[in-house]
Amino acid sequence: MAIERLGIIMNGVTGRMGTNQHLIRSICAIRNEGGVRLADGRRVMPDPILVGRNADKLSALAAANGVTRWSTDLNAALANKDDALYFDSASTGLRPKLIKQAIAGGKHIYTEKPVAPTVREAMDLYRAAKAAGIKHGVVQDKLWLPGLLKMKMLVDSGFFGRILSVQGEFGYWVFEGDWQPAQRPSWNYRKEDDGGIIVDMLCHWRYVLDNLWGEDGREYKATADDAAYATFELAGTQGPVIAQINSSWATRVRRDDLVTFHVDGTLGSAVAGLTDCWTQARANTPKPVWNPDVPQTINFFDTWQKVPTNQTYDNAFKVEWELFIRHLFDDTPFRWNLLEGAKGVQLAELGLKSWAERRWLDVPALEA
Repeated sequence: MAIERLGIIMNGVTGRMGTNQHLIRSICAIRNEGGVRLADGRRVMPDPILVGRNADKLSALAAANGVTRWSTDLNAALANKDDALYFDSASTGLRPKLIKQAIAGGKHIYTEKPVAPTVREAMDLYRAAKAAGIKHGVVQDKLWLPGLLKMKMLVDSGFFGRILSVQGEFGYWVFEGDWQPAQRPSWNYRKEDDGGIIVDMLCHWRYVLDNLWGEDGREYKATADDAAYATFELAGTQGPVIAQINSSWATRVRRDDLVTFHVDGTLGSAVAGLTDCWTQARANTPKPVWNPDVPQTINFFDTWQKVPTNQTYDNAFKVEWELFIRHLFDDTPFRWNLLEGAKGVQLAELGLKSWAERRWLDVPALEA
């Protein structure tokens, strides 16, 4: 069986997401499985080079995961003609410059989001990639979460009838770092370092809605938002759909999962988490009566049915990596590109403007 090599410049993988999801659970997992199988039976074997600023972290990460190549010299890595793909999981602020440099070097692009701090920069990247004729993709991992795949199956099957509303709840308490270590890096709380939950999470919620319906212990000043409560009006096929999505690093969880999506329709409702999805059909809906003088007799959680797990679900990041690799070699369709990434940046930018101006804003189509 023929093996095709794919050299990948992986920039910024010493961070939590880059290490766990992209390197270990995606690229290393693909390598351990013998590569990505193509339509003609060939396999593509990723050959990563880990790039970053800290030589000690890079060498330790490479050794721990059987990776033979690493470098602190990104320019040299980009100059290597044997590595065809540039992956960016580093700083959002530096991403436009580095991706443009990679495009100029003829590299294909696969990148984390947000793809850029502003819509203008994001669209510049898309147009540069289009002009260069290279292939490009953006991480939109939540589309392949088991819970949302089950929700998508319900939407496609017509389970809901006319969809009326979507309610998303995401977040958990992030400790401040004084008497318990913080779970998120400090740059998330600094606006000047492209932090803020609106910039972070609205990029995710854009593609979800479109496709479904200071670590060192020192104190720092938080200048970015850490909670966002957003309302959207979607153009549904049977009428408008109102979506309310709350995101917060300052809330304590009392729901089924760290993120849940509750969809109500005329024929039924469903609630999806990261891995599971529960339904309540019209015929199975209980009929509560409001009476504040007596305790509630209905256990509402018991009135829902879990959607069965009828297939095997792989890691969501790995699934998209495999789709993009097949796109590179087999030219299979891949719609989650830099233009889709720019749409996420656009929604975040408009969210910040809506917050500042305290008013509804339309989301115009981006001119490709």
